[in-house]
Amino acid sequence: GTMLRLTTRVVRGAARVCEAAPRRALHLHECYSMELMHKHGVNVPRGSVARSGEAAEAIIEKFGGTGVVKAQVLAGGRGKGYFENGFQGGVHVASSASEGRDLADSMIGQHLITKQTGSAGRICNMVLVTEKSDIIKEVYFAILFDRKSQGPMVVGSAKGGMDIEAVAEEDPDAIVKEPIDIIKGLTEEQAQGLAEKLGFSPQSQDHAVQQMLKLYEFFVARDCSLVEINPLVQDSFGNVMCLDAKVNYDDNALYRQQEVAALRDFSQENPLDVQAIKNNLNYIGLDGTIGCLVNGAGLAMSTMDIIQLYGGKPANFLDIGGGATADQVTEAFHIITSDPKVRCILVNIFGGIMRCDTIAEGIIHAVHQLELKVPLVVRLQGTRRVEAKSLIASSGLDILTADELDQAARKAVQVSRIMDMAKEAHLAVRFKDDFHVKKPSPKLTPSFT
Repeated sequence: GTMLRLTTRVVRGAARVCEAAPRRALHLHECYSMELMHKHGVNVPRGSVARSGEAAEAIIEKFGGTGVVKAQVLAGGRGKGYFENGFQGGVHVASSASEGRDLADSMIGQHLITKQTGSAGRICNMVLVTEKSDIIKEVYFAILFDRKSQGPMVVGSAKGGMDIEAVAEEDPDAIVKEPIDIIKGLTEEQAQGLAEKLGFSPQSQDHAVQQMLKLYEFFVARDCSLVEINPLVQDSFGNVMCLDAKVNYDDNALYRQQEVAALRDFSQENPLDVQAIKNNLNYIGLDGTIGCLVNGAGLAMSTMDIIQLYGGKPANFLDIGGGATADQVTEAFHIITSDPKVRCILVNIFGGIMRCDTIAEGIIHAVHQLELKVPLVVRLQGTRRVEAKSLIASSGLDILTADELDQAARKAVQVSRIMDMAKEAHLAVRFKDDFHVKKPSPKLTPSFT
């Protein structure tokens, strides 16, 4: 019912924050987050990073001949994933140093494919080798931001070490939720109640309480948007520790989190996303053929909707914001055209803070500098629109224009289809507006060579 849907939504927020808000979360490898957590007094197993099988073997020898080898890839579901070489699973227990070496050699340098990576997978450049713990209890513990309570929330379950989304759907009563007052923080009383509800033994509850308080301290101090521990465990000695760490950091706070920023692994990210971030552009790659360059997230979303309404598919979401320079516009075109699927680019600008003539200068500069071969459909309205249109008209470039978004979207979809047909026929195509046709809107005139 409603409660099940709410519970599932909260847990999915913990599991998929990175997918829902790609520009608001910086992800670090588990090994780096564990290192940062340890600095805040959070218990984590002894371990080291290995970038070769020999290094993994040496670490396991120090641990007495057994250990856990975990692929360091920024994706969930590593344990159930598989590598491009056919090796199954990104998390394994090694019963000997030589087995640890073989496990590491099977992972390092290979792409791991999980339910979150897509078919291409993500490269595994290193493994985390930790001591093997004698576990007697596993729980799920996460701290995230909850919109309904307008603050942090702890989400927990006594059923740890499992797919928490499946737990939420099959047994919603197994999910514990505790809203946190952002001013007071997580109190000792709240942590005590959570320790009891999650089923820690009486002799371990004090230890569990302290670990929860330290995890919340870490959450606040490091500007996290998510701290997800699955599992948080109790060992045979009554100790409570984190055997896993999925942490998202708010990238708007990186100016004061230099240590976090320095640990970022760009090899785990889409190169175009990285390029966009470096140029302060909001970019998300999609699967369509019509590139979009828009100012404002709302306008960008509506532009994508209208493209799909007329049978096209957007190739990206790209919001240049309200203060973009001509150089940023050029860089935006470079990012869009780096996607080989793009057949046409639709520029949709409603000038307010962002001046239309600045966009026009950027468009002209980009066409010349990048030797742009992809057709452009440009719709400019608002501040300095007349000047912008004059710049485009005097540039001598074959840029298709439109006054209304509806007209621009239709034209972009038509151009994209023509480009697809031309590509199949191995033809080069140029477009220009035919203003001599006596119709309300100019006619497209493709020229084939």
